[in-house]
Amino acid sequence: MLNRADLINHKTTYQQQLANQLVTAVMVLDEKLTIQYLNPAAEALLIKSFNKLFNVAFEDVFPNSTVDAARLQQVIESGQEFTDSDVVIYLGDSYKFTAEITASSTEFNQQPHILIELKQIDQQKQISAEAFQQQQWESARDLIRGLAHEIKNPLGGLRGAAQLLTKELNAEQQEYTAMIIEQADRLRNLVDRLLGPNQLPKMAQQNIHSVLEKVSQLISFDNEKDIILIRDYDPSIPEIAFDEDKLLQAILNIVNNAIQAIEPASSITLKTRIASNQTINGKRIKLSILISIIDFGPGIPEDIQDTLFYPMVSGRSNGTGLGLSISRTLINQHKGKLSCISRPGRTEFMILLPLS
Repeated sequence: MLNRADLINHKTTYQQQLANQLVTAVMVLDEKLTIQYLNPAAEALLIKSFNKLFNVAFEDVFPNSTVDAARLQQVIESGQEFTDSDVVIYLGDSYKFTAEITASSTEFNQQPHILIELKQIDQQKQISAEAFQQQQWESARDLIRGLAHEIKNPLGGLRGAAQLLTKELNAEQQEYTAMIIEQADRLRNLVDRLLGPNQLPKMAQQNIHSVLEKVSQLISFDNEKDIILIRDYDPSIPEIAFDEDKLLQAILNIVNNAIQAIEPASSITLKTRIASNQTINGKRIKLSILISIIDFGPGIPEDIQDTLFYPMVSGRSNGTGLGLSISRTLINQHKGKLSCISRPGRTEFMILLPLS
């Protein structure tokens, strides 16, 4: 049997080791709100070692945070813990993350301290947002398709009646029926685009870069704005099965949109990489191919970013809003994911294709 002192030492040893093994970031502040302890998970999250952050004030590490000194001081004075579930934490100019923070009162060496737990929730938020957007996109697509079918049926009758009527009219009057037929064909083409791709992809094992090279070649044939295409490929990417025509159309739609948005003589980067542990349509994929289409134009307006891939949504006054919707459908047919991150000065479309 251990005596009381040995039992306390035994318990302390386990507590220290457990804190170091936790995946949750743990931080301890003293009553002056300076950092007295960080576990390894906290060091990894903050990208700084305990040695560099020891005795540094909380507000110096987390400037402009909703969890400020006044709230932490209340924890010491009242002993009541709090949890803030959506705190954006800025670490420098280029790195930020969203976390759930729990602050509770504790004692060390008979002195009041604050125990802070930080759980990064960016990934959970992203998965939830993507699942919601996918559901909304599918609902919007199904609605548009339903309407398109309703329009398409009477269009055929209208065109057929105009053709029959043409035989009963003289040459001058036939101009009117010709216009009816022409406009009916135009509407039919629009309806076909609204219905989107309806053929299953014809999969064949091939190199992803062959498609990107064809995109580059097609753009070079009609390049009035003198756009510079920068190719940044990972040559180690293995062949995968895909439908060349469908993937070509999906990427070409994105590149053409970028060309219309940027200034003449600007650049567009076509980039490929291997991505690990990505979530595609709610499933965790160990390895996937990431195709990035990057431009440095004005960016996509914030008010349409969440609905960017919906049918009939466009950032241009003369846009049809069908190109990106069709691209997403084509990527979905490959069990992939199309997403976008945009801000003024940089827009990146990302295509993820699982490596089987």
